[in-house]
Amino acid sequence: MSDAIILQQPAQTAQQLLILHHGVGASAQHMLPLGQRLALQFPKAFIVSVQAPSPSDTQPGGAQWFSEQGLTDDNHAERVAAVVPAFIQNLRFWQQSSGVEPSATAVLGFGQGATLALEAAQVHTGLAGRIVALSGRYAQLPNHAPDKTTLHFFHGKSDPVVHYGHCVTAAQRLVALGGDLTADVIPYLGHEITTEVMDLVVERFVGHIPKHHWDAVLQAAAQQAAATPKP
Repeated sequence: MSDAIILQQPAQTAQQLLILHHGVGASAQHMLPLGQRLALQFPKAFIVSVQAPSPSDTQPGGAQWFSEQGLTDDNHAERVAAVVPAFIQNLRFWQQSSGVEPSATAVLGFGQGATLALEAAQVHTGLAGRIVALSGRYAQLPNHAPDKTTLHFFHGKSDPVVHYGHCVTAAQRLVALGGDLTADVIPYLGHEITTEVMDLVVERFVGHIPKHHWDAVLQAAAQQAAATPKP
């Protein structure tokens, strides 16, 4: 397994797993402020920041999930697909280590980390209960909405690295596919995770009830109504 920093490990059984993935040229340290903010809100969560497995070939001293040398729209999906299996394997390792089921797992990624999280959820259904994409994008637009997975997108309208239009287009596609998602495009925000973004992540975690939970409630209500004798 790649290097990682465990930010919080509850003494008793963890109720959630929050696993963070940094962007290209950064390290597991980059995600610590977000992890610490989440730890304050979710004291019973197992929280870990994972290090990308390869040294960055464009930003010395940093790490990368996949190479960006010669990266184009034509080869983006292929490069990401090549590393998704190892990404999923690492996620499974932390689910087993923490004792947390996929439904109680939240996968958070920034930049390249967001791309891997989004694409992994396309490959493996039920990978996690929530996927959080921070300033990232799909390698290619999704062809289905992940089953029982809520997607949260956060993107700066002033992001000079990944244009916010990728967030808007992905959200539109997922809505058309019946997906469960939130999408926040933030004015004046660049390619970064600010205090405002951290607060929004917490707000979405706390305030957004997953669609499949609502569907189950509505289905149960309809069944009860159908079984109730008419006066």
